[in-house]
Amino acid sequence: QVQLVESGGGLVQPGGSLRLSCVASGLRFSSYRMTWYRQAPGKERELVAAISSDGSTTNYGDSLKGRFSISRDNAKNTVYLQMNHLKSEDTAVYYCNACNTFSLNYWGQGTQVSISS
Repeated sequence: QVQLVESGGGLVQPGGSLRLSCVASGLRFSSYRMTWYRQAPGKERELVAAISSDGSTTNYGDSLKGRFSISRDNAKNTVYLQMNHLKSEDTAVYYCNACNTFSLNYWGQGTQVSISS
């Protein structure tokens, strides 16, 4: 049974930082491209950041590179999202996604990130 479990969300003030983690189990983690998405109330889900299976390639949603950084540790079956200089518009539920070359696709349950003073 495949599970993706996100953690690290919470309430922080504007300008603060958070580090999200997503631990995967039940799959061959090193074969999966990992992606963070987010969905704010009333908005569509959007791509935040993605990382290739070996960690050599990353890409980011518009305007997020420079503030957000994605990384992974294949030995720990974990992908991370470091978020700095957070803004109110970053408030959303953040989801972890795993996808491989056979189009197997899995989602975590999400973790809430709220930015407010």
